[in-house]
Amino acid sequence: MASYSDGYWWSPDGLRLHYRDYAGPEDRPPLLCLPGLTRNARDFEPLAEKFAGQWRMICPDLRGRSESAYAKDAMSYVPITYLHDLERLLTDLALTRFVVVGTSLGGIIAMIMASTRPDRMAGAVLNDVGPQIEEAGLARIRGYVGSGSNHPTWVHAARALAEANADIYPGYKLDQWLAMAKRLFRLNSSGRVVLDYDMRIAEPLRVPGGETGVDLWPTLAGFRDVPTLIVRGALSDLFSVATADRMRRDIGGETEIVTVPRVGHAPVLDEAEAVAGIGRLLERVLVNG
Repeated sequence: MASYSDGYWWSPDGLRLHYRDYAGPEDRPPLLCLPGLTRNARDFEPLAEKFAGQWRMICPDLRGRSESAYAKDAMSYVPITYLHDLERLLTDLALTRFVVVGTSLGGIIAMIMASTRPDRMAGAVLNDVGPQIEEAGLARIRGYVGSGSNHPTWVHAARALAEANADIYPGYKLDQWLAMAKRLFRLNSSGRVVLDYDMRIAEPLRVPGGETGVDLWPTLAGFRDVPTLIVRGALSDLFSVATADRMRRDIGGETEIVTVPRVGHAPVLDEAEAVAGIGRLLERVLVNG
């Protein structure tokens, strides 16, 4: 596993939040890696194996996930609050330029970020998410998020993941499911393997529009001068081909779409197609300066 240091910062409403900091050259903009709804900083371990050391990587745990504090108000588990938390982190780290890598919810945050301060973005990777979220995928997520899950061993957790997500990662073997389990779960004080997030993150999803809260299509204007990569899982039920194609047209320029075969929502970003696409994007970042 790539080495990292742990960092902490305080949210505007007083929560102690955590991030992983993978070291990299100071003359390159760092990768700000924003995870999906039920994910955490560990979700970018596969990406760190490919790029840490060549690039600094900052991987936050959003509030209510892993080592970040749980919110007192469950209705603060929404993109605009996550963005306010991250703005405080960027200020604390004095980061004025970065490459944002956003998976699912992280991509939604990145889109809102682009609508406010696109000048800070040296590049962007939007992983299996766009302004339009397909209802089938959203219904599937609403069906499992916040339901809780616990297992006696890591292998039991891995097998449960395999049973629930076989259609999303049909080519996965037990070792891959086990690695995913260790990114998604933690050991609790009783020695049980449990999901590593506040179950109340599901509450805003029960409110109409709670998955985004705003029309995200206008945010794409913020990416027009930013090297952008759109990653889509070929089997994704959340992010359609039509949405990806419209995003590329709206952003314009050299925006690239990479499709990861035999993967649904969302690619892990260690797939050969994703790694190659991110590599090309980062080369463009270096050329642009």
